[in-house]
Amino acid sequence: MKAKKSLGQNFLIDKNIIDKIENSINATENDLIIEIGPGMGALTKVLKQKNANLICYEIDHDMIPYLKVLEDEKTKIIFNDILLSNIKEDIKNINYNNLFIVGNLPYYITTPIIRFLIDLKLDIKEMLFMVQEEVADRFTALPGTKEYGSITLYLKYYFNIEKLFRVSKNCFKPVPKVESAIIRFEKRERLPQTNEEKYFKLIVDSFKMKRKTLKNNLSGYNFDKIKKILVEFNLSESVRAEELDEKVFVAISNNI
Repeated sequence: MKAKKSLGQNFLIDKNIIDKIENSINATENDLIIEIGPGMGALTKVLKQKNANLICYEIDHDMIPYLKVLEDEKTKIIFNDILLSNIKEDIKNINYNNLFIVGNLPYYITTPIIRFLIDLKLDIKEMLFMVQEEVADRFTALPGTKEYGSITLYLKYYFNIEKLFRVSKNCFKPVPKVESAIIRFEKRERLPQTNEEKYFKLIVDSFKMKRKTLKNNLSGYNFDKIKKILVEFNLSESVRAEELDEKVFVAISNNI
């Protein structure tokens, strides 16, 4: 099977990595796993060994011969773009305890897929994704690092995020130009106590121009109120957004 550049296809062929991914997924037979982009079914085959309910979304109809043979009473293959799928409808008649989502996400559409899943407001226990390593570093970044940004804070609002291990580009066919990593998103039991809409707008505005100070980026806000919060956290008004952790942003959001 020739990979399609238009779909960002790179097939994982390293059995050790496939097994390592499978061992990192904590699902049991009473759970539901959604796999995004199963391709030729390399990971799907080992996921089936968990005997959990399994739904796979594949956009490429050329994969039908490889995937249809994997269907049974607990495994369903849906040939559709994940971003155009009605996941809530597809899973409504399945009895399960916890929901897990896994996938080797095309690099060009990683963030839109994750945002789409969050916006569905599903009760997701864990997500495990193969992503470009640079993206994994951005998602797991700490304050004070160049990778830290609004997307980091947006995702950490909902999940505890951990970079599990690197995956060499030589584990794929065709070989991509970038290195990859496996990243885990684990549902936070308690979300930050703030208005989501206001909070997300604040973090986007704060990182609008990363080299500028917070004060410059938030010129349209009442900065006197923000300054009071900065003082409480022993921070200068010339601080940049990348130096602030979630607690500071939540405090600002709750006081503007």
